[in-house]
Amino acid sequence: MNAKISSTTSRRQFLKTTSTAAAGAALAGTLATPRPGYCAENNTIKIALVGCGGRGTGAASQALSTAGPTKLWALGDVFEHRVNQAYRSLSERHAAQMAVPPERRFVGFDAYKRAMDSLDQGDVVLLAAPPAFRPLHLEYAVQKGLHVFMEKSFAVDAPGIRRVLRAGELAREKNLKIAGGLMSRHYLPLEQAIEQIHHGRIGEVICANAYRMHGPVGLQARAPGMSELAYQILNYSCFTWLNGSFIVDWLIHNIDVCCWVKNAWPVSVQGMGGRQVRTEPDQLFDHYCAEYTFPDGTRLIAQGRHINNCWGFFGNVILGSNGCAVLGEGQPKPRLWSGHLQKADKLIWSYSGPPCDQYQREHDLLFDAIRNDKPWNETERSAKACLVAIMGRMACESGQLITYEDALASNLELAPGLDKLSSLDDPAPVQPDTQGRYPIAMPGQTQVL
Repeated sequence: MNAKISSTTSRRQFLKTTSTAAAGAALAGTLATPRPGYCAENNTIKIALVGCGGRGTGAASQALSTAGPTKLWALGDVFEHRVNQAYRSLSERHAAQMAVPPERRFVGFDAYKRAMDSLDQGDVVLLAAPPAFRPLHLEYAVQKGLHVFMEKSFAVDAPGIRRVLRAGELAREKNLKIAGGLMSRHYLPLEQAIEQIHHGRIGEVICANAYRMHGPVGLQARAPGMSELAYQILNYSCFTWLNGSFIVDWLIHNIDVCCWVKNAWPVSVQGMGGRQVRTEPDQLFDHYCAEYTFPDGTRLIAQGRHINNCWGFFGNVILGSNGCAVLGEGQPKPRLWSGHLQKADKLIWSYSGPPCDQYQREHDLLFDAIRNDKPWNETERSAKACLVAIMGRMACESGQLITYEDALASNLELAPGLDKLSSLDDPAPVQPDTQGRYPIAMPGQTQVL
């Protein structure tokens, strides 16, 4: 393994080099019954963005870069400055597709409803608010008859996962298309690498490893007069009730890749983690290590750390009975070797096809499915991958062995009543003590079920 992290663009930053090449298939003829929401003359799909941070703005740009006519119709966020920033950024790149007058730039906790209400059935909403709000927003989108792109993560706790699964089933009944933001699943080099593994190229998979090891997650300073709730949402990556923890929000891609390699979901997990170095006022552990067990007894080891001056690696290492592979998010060029030593003369496969932008391709596939009425519902797989990450957080924070069944059945909500929030001046679900410290999980004491 390379001990240095590849230079990659964070999913939380707007991709400055977003491709404008549309790779999806063009609409091939008119459906006998026009899809609700299409303009009969030009089949224009209207798009609303809910959650106008960097990743949401990037997703909107990618949606607007798909084949066929599209228009950005509405923006929604709890922060007005995020709405304005997204509007400016997208106007620079997609001026001809902007149809977002001031009256469709919505701000507040009900912005998601107002943005979706402005669409017609069969239009598309992009859900990119903090993960705690994903189940609530997805339910409303399906109720409104909208197709959905939902960014990871998809929930922060088991009750949220169950809501997502129910919404996905209703979407299937309504023939709505839903894409989940596990973009690695649509990265052609990785698809081909895993196909090689499934065909036995490195033998039977005996161990899968997921790593995300890099510098610390940043924390934005509190602006003068900013409310506690606004401060926490602004720093959602640092508060467990909002992002589900580092292992859920940051390590989910490579945990999911291991499950993809095994073509199975783990049945149990145990692990450890803590906050040894971090001093910033938030809830983050600065290191995690979770050991999952698959139904056949093989293991997945997931390690996450965000501490300066430590060994770094971002990717997956897969060990087979006859060889090994390095792939996954953070590894743009997946490779397979015979044996377990990654030597040049042992290299047996590497990707040699055309470039692939997995962020763009996940939208190309979604919009192609919408325009050509193809089955497309990634809800169940996305929710189960998220549950696997959540059960890892449960094990590390509690110090207990957690089974898949127990995790899915848990009724513990990290932030109940989110649908009742109406103002950034409302009380935050977690509060600092008199010294400004937030509650942090304690293995052996914290209850997670």
